[in-house]
Amino acid sequence: MLKAFNLLDEPWLPVRYADGRIAEVGLLQLFADAGQIVALAETSPPGLIALYRVLLAITHRALAREHGEWGKSDLARWHAKGLPVEALHAYLEHWRERFYLFHPDWPFMQVAALAEAEETRHKSKPWTQISLASSSGNAPVLFDHSVDTHPSQITATQAVRHLLGFLQFTPGGLVKTVRDSDKAGPLANTAAALPMGDTLARTLCLALHPCSIEPDTDLPAWEQPTPPSLANLRAEPTLATGANDRYTRLSRAVLLLPEDDGQHISQLRFAAGCALAEDDHAPDPMANYRMGSNGLVRLNFSEGRAIWRDLSALLPDPSGKHAKPAGVLGYAHRLLGALGQADSWLPVMVLGLTSDQAKLVRWRVDNVALPTCLLEQEDVVELLRAALRDSEALFVGLRQIATSMLAESMPDPKHKDTRARARAMFDNGASAATYFAHLERRLPALLACLAQTGDHHTLWQAAQLHAIAPAWQAACRQLGEGARAIRACAQHEPRYLGLIKPLLPPVTKEATHV
Repeated sequence: MLKAFNLLDEPWLPVRYADGRIAEVGLLQLFADAGQIVALAETSPPGLIALYRVLLAITHRALAREHGEWGKSDLARWHAKGLPVEALHAYLEHWRERFYLFHPDWPFMQVAALAEAEETRHKSKPWTQISLASSSGNAPVLFDHSVDTHPSQITATQAVRHLLGFLQFTPGGLVKTVRDSDKAGPLANTAAALPMGDTLARTLCLALHPCSIEPDTDLPAWEQPTPPSLANLRAEPTLATGANDRYTRLSRAVLLLPEDDGQHISQLRFAAGCALAEDDHAPDPMANYRMGSNGLVRLNFSEGRAIWRDLSALLPDPSGKHAKPAGVLGYAHRLLGALGQADSWLPVMVLGLTSDQAKLVRWRVDNVALPTCLLEQEDVVELLRAALRDSEALFVGLRQIATSMLAESMPDPKHKDTRARARAMFDNGASAATYFAHLERRLPALLACLAQTGDHHTLWQAAQLHAIAPAWQAACRQLGEGARAIRACAQHEPRYLGLIKPLLPPVTKEATHV
């Protein structure tokens, strides 16, 4: 394979400039324009967060190479005045040979050994193998009608973005090449958090992991002393040496096979990768943890559940009983403190995908803005947690009443199968979406009230009352119009009124008199 398509020069990174223009740029151009670029413009959530992680690894290593050990004051200066472009460019030029997408020994984020390995040299797979949203093998996806034996072609630009997202989010399971099975990627089934600045340069400063005392102990994939070999692929899973390793781990071995024009891909070689072992004491810097039934579990995207309902997982919990927020949020908070912006708001992008047994279920990008007081004041965080618990408990109460009401409108209402049908009917109706959509509109007001130490309790009670009324009406509409429906509604309306009674404002003597 000849050297071709160097990512320093070739335009492959989609970005959005401050004037609204969308363009694709190479790495050198990206860092030169980092102060004018608002954000990356990749549309695939897995690819988007994977690109940010590669840029963070490059930035971290370039700053360590130029400045040695650096700290908050340095980051604050770079956040205010811009990243040191010369240092970033010098680092990239130093490692230019490792940023060729096609290279006989060091193809970027790939394993050249697959070209000669007995297990892979005569075998190839379609490029859809590394596209999480594409049909591959026995995992078809709606609207994707590609066939493995006749794959289409994609550009090298698209291929590298698919590859990076796949390496971060690939689920664990069977591979059957080099090894029978392999571990999942670093962000599999994870809703990753990324603090956002008003420019790409500031986003990188906010999310940058601290510089270690011995920075050369944590190297990205392209700085490893030797290219990955079959022995590395067959080895037992290893712990990450740090964030740079996690952000660029070759969780699967891939070798892209260029077409004759050197600009398109249709086939690749594929095998098990350098498996990542997880360490409970060194979680991924972008992963949030919430309380599950058996302890803390990674926050991911659940069907019909917006991320704001698990907002407390993004907030500090010194007790460790409720949540463990992503490390990047702590990095951003410390930097804002060093900048004297402790009273500001921090935009956070939460993105990723959820898979089930190697099949993609859903992916999503959510955006929230957090007042920084929630990142440092435990009492305020607990007030928010209590408010969110109250809203969830209120919906549980509504669900119980509505399920009973729907069952009463059916024949044999006491039978367990009837109750199950009624519960499924309610869950598939509009009540949940209606209730939580109304509450979500009031969430910014709740956060602002908490930041200003206002009467958040009254505000949130009014929001819950405003949200539950249309949700109850939606459940009543599911009954239909028969006699059973009318009777069931009449029987259960008092229970509904009892549920919302604590939310009603107190009746004054003057109002009673009138």
